[in-house]
Amino acid sequence: MSAKSQFDLGTEPTNNHSRSEEYPWFALQVRSRRESCVADYLHGQGYERLLPLYKCRRRWSDRIKEVQTPLFPGYLFCRFDPQDRLPILKTPGVIQIVGVNRTPVAVDEAEISAIQTMVAAGVPNQPWPFLQVGEKVRIESGSLCGLEGILLDFKGSHRLVLSISLLQRSVAVEIDSAFVASTSQQPSRLEKRLVRCRPVEIVS
Repeated sequence: MSAKSQFDLGTEPTNNHSRSEEYPWFALQVRSRRESCVADYLHGQGYERLLPLYKCRRRWSDRIKEVQTPLFPGYLFCRFDPQDRLPILKTPGVIQIVGVNRTPVAVDEAEISAIQTMVAAGVPNQPWPFLQVGEKVRIESGSLCGLEGILLDFKGSHRLVLSISLLQRSVAVEIDSAFVASTSQQPSRLEKRLVRCRPVEIVS
């Protein structure tokens, strides 16, 4: 599968917002199952938007079908001028711009970049319960080189957990633990709190 099919890149804004790269990314909370419609509408209005998708298996009455579903159900990301946010709020399907006390809060650029890199690499990934950041590891080689996250061992597979702090959501991507190195010299306190996850030896 191509990277294009795994998430809506939205990197070619129209002339109305051709300089959107100057603005930060914001998270939009949208109505259930309207993520793709909202993303398409924003793209048509010239905004750069990001709707990461992942493959999952759904059971139908007579078969099991593989479908693409948003990594962050009910949310998508968009670049825009926070001082000119009324058009965003008026977009059909948009509930609100995620923020504090009605003030939009930008998503960390590094977190967005990590999600983009992960999906573009085409490696298997899935939503994951949000974990507070404890000790981090960094991937030292391969297509995800440079990404940092939390290393776990889940059902025999190694996963790196990437987080969007603003949304309190995380994504787990399968990796080869031989390619990671610890970014801290201190033992991870986070792993002690994990439930149903077996600690992984971190290669340094």
